[in-house]
Amino acid sequence: MSRSRSLRFLPVLTLTACISGPSSPTGHEPAPVVLAPPAGDHWYQRAVFYEVFVRSFQDSNGDGKGDLPGLISRLDYLNDGDPNTTTDLGVDALWLMPVFDSPSYHGYDVVDYERIEPDYGTVEDFERLCAEAHRRGMRVIVDFVINHSSAQHPWFVESAASPDSPKRDWYMWSDKDLGWKPPWDIFANGITWHPRNGAYYYGVFWGGMPDLNLKTPAVREEVKRLASFWLARGVDGFRLDAARYLIETGGGLTSQADTPETHAFWREFAAHVRSVKPDAVLVGENWTTTPIIATYYGSTAKVPMGDELPLNFNFPLAEQMMKATREGTGAGLARTLADMRTSYPAGVADAPFLTNHDHVRVATQLEGNAGRLANAAALVLTLPGAPFLYYGEEVGMANGPTANDEAKRTPMPWNAEAGGGFTTGSPWFPFSPGREQANVAAQRGAPGSLHARYRALIRARKASEALARGGLTLLTSTQGNAPTFAFVRTLGEERVLVVHNLADASVTAGPFPLPGEPAEVLFADPSVGSPLRGDGSWSVTLPARATGIWRLR
Repeated sequence: MSRSRSLRFLPVLTLTACISGPSSPTGHEPAPVVLAPPAGDHWYQRAVFYEVFVRSFQDSNGDGKGDLPGLISRLDYLNDGDPNTTTDLGVDALWLMPVFDSPSYHGYDVVDYERIEPDYGTVEDFERLCAEAHRRGMRVIVDFVINHSSAQHPWFVESAASPDSPKRDWYMWSDKDLGWKPPWDIFANGITWHPRNGAYYYGVFWGGMPDLNLKTPAVREEVKRLASFWLARGVDGFRLDAARYLIETGGGLTSQADTPETHAFWREFAAHVRSVKPDAVLVGENWTTTPIIATYYGSTAKVPMGDELPLNFNFPLAEQMMKATREGTGAGLARTLADMRTSYPAGVADAPFLTNHDHVRVATQLEGNAGRLANAAALVLTLPGAPFLYYGEEVGMANGPTANDEAKRTPMPWNAEAGGGFTTGSPWFPFSPGREQANVAAQRGAPGSLHARYRALIRARKASEALARGGLTLLTSTQGNAPTFAFVRTLGEERVLVVHNLADASVTAGPFPLPGEPAEVLFADPSVGSPLRGDGSWSVTLPARATGIWRLR
């Protein structure tokens, strides 16, 4: 979404169970935390996704706004289609923030779901983007905002015109203000019922975004028709905005969010998408706690990856990855993985990420600290699931100079020149500070750069099925404040040991009671030692903020 959601993130619920490693305070040996690999072998379970704000990625016509032809011109940077080259980033899929016609810069209030935002191009440009991405082996998913439309959408204009309008029930109307609070902050003074033409309509985010009434069969059918429309034009799936808030049954937290009716709609919608394009993916934005996120996979009884949304963004894990890099300990991260083990259905795939367009950027949160940025990249690209990267993270792009949401979505710094390689005109919003070094040209050919690290870690994933889509056995305790974070990724007979040093000093990690021997280095920072075996266990010494990844035999 375009508005800040910091108030909507509820505290993470965690377990107190320990895992292999130091004994628990009671003296009992803790049970290991083991996450199973995902069921099936779907492309999105192994993919690295890259989130793009088209307005800020590449301008092709000098108007200062990014567009689809500009994005097409930069596809080789993301993936050139040649697995033998190492200069491209190597991502597997693009998530495009809203590209449909909208009166707002961010696009989350749509006025025409069948028209591309004119600043970005045309439907034909979009089809060409999908074709060019597919030719390089990349998939494309788009933001599909169906919780609400723009108040300028013809549907809403017609609905608001009269109580007798044929589209009156496409939105929620009342003859009085029902006084419901926003479900993410029910104690605040937020307004969700807004006056129009002698009545009130429901808009959970603000008056310019009236909620669609998905209890109305005609609205549900129209949403499914629109999904088919874009699937036929090359889309490989949808990121589903505000997925918790689709269908309300009354006022209050349990009636405005996570309702049984919302889950029923997602089952209906997912079944439709699978019927049109069986390998399409749906990614849910459910900004809440681990147990609630887990419910959005639905049942795995008949659909192994879940009959609702096969990927869901892991907001608690994102918070804990950032916290681990700041505080230098992975115990909280381990507890979140333990919580996932308890809450998530077996065989589903996770969607880890560090930040997205609603967050303060990674580099700003970590104060530009190179070691912490290195840790963050290594964590998100080695934990289970399909990681999502936010454009510019790979070069350490910071927040812009203001405190609004636009500062999280500034133009991509391709080089240090006046237009940043982004535009020949004046950019629609100022560049983030620090782009003299935090730009693609400065880092792309520089060994040891953050950009080089992202490339190498993505290639390590591609070199190992276990790292790309395997399960996980945690080697770090959920208790204490150990400065290392370690686990084994497994798939079939392949086992991969991953060890991260989260401290600002050299650390010896272990001992890890693992059978076998390190057979191959998949990734290792400079001066990372080789694992040493003694008394049936392994130990390894890592420099400050370093990572080592080894395939075991």
